[in-house]
Amino acid sequence: MPDKKIDTIIFDLDGTLINSLEDLKVSVNYALFGFKYPKQTLDMVRNNVGNGVEKLMERSLPDGRNNPNFEVCLSIFKEHYAKNMDVNTKPYPHILELLATLKSRGYKLAVVSNKFDAAVKPLCKKYFKTLIDVAVGQEKETKKKPAPDTVYIALDELDSKAETAIFVGDSEVDIQTAKNAGMSCISVSWGYKTKEFLKQNGASIIIDTPLELLNHV
Repeated sequence: MPDKKIDTIIFDLDGTLINSLEDLKVSVNYALFGFKYPKQTLDMVRNNVGNGVEKLMERSLPDGRNNPNFEVCLSIFKEHYAKNMDVNTKPYPHILELLATLKSRGYKLAVVSNKFDAAVKPLCKKYFKTLIDVAVGQEKETKKKPAPDTVYIALDELDSKAETAIFVGDSEVDIQTAKNAGMSCISVSWGYKTKEFLKQNGASIIIDTPLELLNHV
């Protein structure tokens, strides 16, 4: 961990703060159904998330981006998910307690996600209300994680610096994002990637429960 006192914590969203797999699966399969493409299982979706919805659909469609119906399926997915993104989705156990504790201790809190921005902001508002200060999702004009661009947007809005911030996430994308942004990363094992996978992809600190984070800030 850095020597300077941490004052800002940036969280990934899916697989870190919320379990959204079921709703993602439903919307993916809704988009695939109209073209009679093979259905995706929960495990398939778990393996395919983390790099934004375009990559999710690319990995879900036969022939990926070369599929002639890629753009249509992507559009159908986005429209369906925007209307159904909070049917089964919910925060992981103890996440709200963690955020409330961090907030009470004066930390600035943000979410930075590769999920499209029009979904990130409403989900954060619904589940976390005033606990999250800034929520930044993916927009076309901004490079997605592991590029540091969206992290820098959040830091700027919070008036924070990378050297006094940490990134918390559940994937190899988050580990690389933190590195690219000049931040330390804490990985979580309750999300969409296994502990062994995280270790193989450079995780230096892995926590198994949300409240463990309090021991590292």
